[in-house]
Amino acid sequence: MYDTIVVLDFGSQYSQLITRRVREAQVYCEMFPWNVDAARVMAMQPRGFILSGGPNSIYAPGAPQLPAFVLESGLPVLGICYGMQALTRALGGVVAASSEGEYGLAQIETLLPNPLLPPGIQPVWMSHGDRIESLPTGFERLAASHNSPIAAMGDVKRAIYGVQFHPEVRHTPAGFAMLQRFVLDICQCRATWTPESIIAESIEQIRQQVGDQRALVGVSGGVDSSVSAALVYRAIGSQLVAVFVDNGLLRQNERNQVEAAFRQHLGMPLKTVDAIAEFMAALAGVTDPEQKRKAIGGTFIRVFEQAALSSGQPQFLVQGTIYPDVIESSAPDRSQGQVIKSHHNVGGLPDDLDFALVEPLRYLFKDEVRAVGEALGLPVELVWRQPFPGPGLAVRCLGGITPERLATLRAADAIFTSELSTAGLLGKRTREVELPIAQAFAVLLPVRSVGVMGDSRTYQEVIALRAVTSDDFMTADWARLPYDLLARVAGRIVNEVAGVNRVVYDVTSKPPATIEWE
Repeated sequence: MYDTIVVLDFGSQYSQLITRRVREAQVYCEMFPWNVDAARVMAMQPRGFILSGGPNSIYAPGAPQLPAFVLESGLPVLGICYGMQALTRALGGVVAASSEGEYGLAQIETLLPNPLLPPGIQPVWMSHGDRIESLPTGFERLAASHNSPIAAMGDVKRAIYGVQFHPEVRHTPAGFAMLQRFVLDICQCRATWTPESIIAESIEQIRQQVGDQRALVGVSGGVDSSVSAALVYRAIGSQLVAVFVDNGLLRQNERNQVEAAFRQHLGMPLKTVDAIAEFMAALAGVTDPEQKRKAIGGTFIRVFEQAALSSGQPQFLVQGTIYPDVIESSAPDRSQGQVIKSHHNVGGLPDDLDFALVEPLRYLFKDEVRAVGEALGLPVELVWRQPFPGPGLAVRCLGGITPERLATLRAADAIFTSELSTAGLLGKRTREVELPIAQAFAVLLPVRSVGVMGDSRTYQEVIALRAVTSDDFMTADWARLPYDLLARVAGRIVNEVAGVNRVVYDVTSKPPATIEWE
């Protein structure tokens, strides 16, 4: 069993990022809402708690408060921003509104040697309007900033700490080291959460779940389904039936690339099903994005059922669900997240689904999935393939879906990504090599605009380009691409792709937008 850190979420946009940072320190971490049932959390035998930030004032009526079981556990605690204020209030200190908020970059100075903070002056990322006015009994002031006399506090004997800033974001350069010190030194966790250990545990769980039965996996070409398939194949071998569905919603040359990756690199049998006609029929006249997703999800399941009939009727269906899918697609009690969109692998499944689900990646982040894929021996070009939504090009082809519009989108997308690759902006990302783009693609809009080509008036559709930077895909910012690159891409698209006379670039972050347009 892994040593575990529990993050209690008070509503911060960075709560998922805290979880990821702890896992980057090779310690397992899971997030729960602040009001989670105590027995459920303590059953995990955590070695410490991290309390997230949040949008509320701790003294406001109805504001979330620190659950009693956290302090009663006697375990180390780190409160971040609102979490620090929740600790302060629960322990008898005073939190009040500050006369001047503190947002963005700030400087803190460490005042006392302590196990958490480095000495000297450090840049940090602040985001708060309240501050600590009076320390709880037993606490010392560990750091201060210009507008926060108590920017960090600690009761070293009880291993309880609070920081007013956000150590989880990259704008706090020493923040990751602080989190490492908390989980490894203060909580004394073992750093055993590695790709190899994830693989070993997943194989054991898959074998226990599936037994001697057969499983069916739908390979979409994306990294999530590919890693899921490779992982389950490692666990149960020939009991797995891998089906690659050509649904007509793939990117350019994707079918050939996926077939080669599985058959040549992994030596894994792969059954390709040409189901283009079925998917086009299911999507005929459908323009609502949620209906598209559900139509595609339902059609996928039916295709799998047909494949199952010809493959010994497997009892299990393998899906590439990952943690952000779970958070965005439902409102599980561990996150209390609002439904933003449904994915066909976690939402919209038919009620008469006859398979039991195997989801080996359900609580992994994208970077962890890629690390597992590389450890399993998947080719780098597949592991680092651009993220692709389960419904494929259907949710990037806004409006009605037709083979002609898909061909237009496919060609434009290939031009965009190939130019980015040539410029060295796409590829493998590591801790040492941080590429500026996490995801990039083209979107075909159901909008026609007037243009001039030669001496003729045109009235054709619009391509929108989307490129984002992101650490975790829970939040993202638009990539500041060079103007000459954008000009070259736009010029190629309007000259080489029939039916397009205008190209626009999306400069919206997530939030408020999502990465995908639908």
